[in-house]
Formats: sequence, structure tokens, C-alpha cells
Amino acid sequence: MNTTMYDRLLRLPLFQGLSRRDLTDILEKIKVEFKSYKKKEIIVNQGTPCMELIYILSGEVKSSTTDSSQNFRLSEVLGSNTILEPHSLFGMNTFYRSSYQAAENVDIVVIKKGYILSYLCKYEIFNLNFLNILSNRAQIMQDKLLNTHIGSIQEKIVNFLVLRCSQLTGCKELFITMEDFANLIDETRINVSKTLNALQEEGLISLSRKCIRIPDLNALYTKTNGSQKQETSI
Repeated sequence: MNTTMYDRLLRLPLFQGLSRRDLTDILEKIKVEFKSYKKKEIIVNQGTPCMELIYILSGEVKSSTTDSSQNFRLSEVLGSNTILEPHSLFGMNTFYRSSYQAAENVDIVVIKKGYILSYLCKYEIFNLNFLNILSNRAQIMQDKLLNTHIGSIQEKIVNFLVLRCSQLTGCKELFITMEDFANLIDETRINVSKTLNALQEEGLISLSRKCIRIPDLNALYTKTNGSQKQETSI
């Protein structure tokens, strides 16, 4: 393995703090897979078992989450240096919550769950890194839940999106009828429609049939809340 690849692996959140000697020892014991996907190729489908950690080395990935019980589908673009659902690797529900598709040419690293259990967990630094990632996500989700269904109609719309997106950056698309959206945030259809059209006039969103497109959720959040929220994505 060349020096550049070693350096790229050492920069991964799970490996940060490991020495090159530790990494060499790890790579002698486990198989780290490097894969490439072309634009629109499926990386993983929603509902399939999560049996590996997938890290986006380069390129952008489009996630798509379908909630059949609440009649909506949410998609967002995730950049490089993202781990796909590390929280789905363990627990009561070890299935992917979303589907992931290459938005452009993408390079990824895959580490199978078996290698994590049999070898990587022996390294304290790896365990701490993994726990920090999961703890960070839990804390972010707790902060998001505190704002659910609170405030003006615009705030409710933004909170709905923030709660369900993994990060503020990147383009988001919500596929939903106006009636269903109004019911989910406990507002009237006409008031939700007026608020969304006002946001469209400000250039913060664009509306089409059964679709709300948000080019920059962070800009919408900042405008609604008055100050920038600092959030670490996973």
C-alpha cells in the first residue's frame, strides 16, 4: 500500500490517533475494501442489513429515505468524509434507514462488521473514536428533538427538515403532498402553502408538484433562527 493511501486511512475518523505501525498491524489482519461507484450507481438500499462501515473517501452521495407510514420521501446530498449510518451497525434494528446512490463518481472504504468485532475493537483508540461518533450523533438528535413542533409555521417546517436530515449542508428534497405536510406539523394546508410560497419568493426553497427543494438547509435554518448553528455531521 502506498504512502498516500496510508495517510488517507489515518485521516479516517475511526483511525485518527493510531500510529502508522498500528495501522500496518491492522491491515495485516483485516481486509479493508476500496470501491468505486459511477454516477447513479446504488451503493446500498434502504432496509438491507447493515453489516459493514462505509466511509465516503471522495465524491458526493445522495441518500433517500422513504417513510411509508407518514407518506413522504426525503433525499439529501452527502459529501466526502461521511460514514454511512454507523449507528445502524449495532442495536435492535441493524438495517439501513436510507438508500445511498452515487451523485457523481465516488470512492469508498468498506470495513466488514466481523473485522470490527474480531480485531479492531482490541484497539482502545478505535473504540473511543467509534463511541465519540455515536455519542455525537445522539447529542445532535437530542438537540433536534427539543425543537419539534415548536414556534411559528416557518420554524416548524425548518425543524421538520432538520430533525430528519443527517447534516445541514447539501441539497435536500422533500417529496410530500401539501396536505400530508400540514398534518405532520399540525398546521392548516393553506397556512403551510402561504409560508412555503413566501420562502420560495425569498429564494430559500423551490416548489414543484409534490416536491420541496432546499438548495441550502443551513441558509434556511440561519434565516429562521437568526444565527448560524454549528453541527458536526456523521
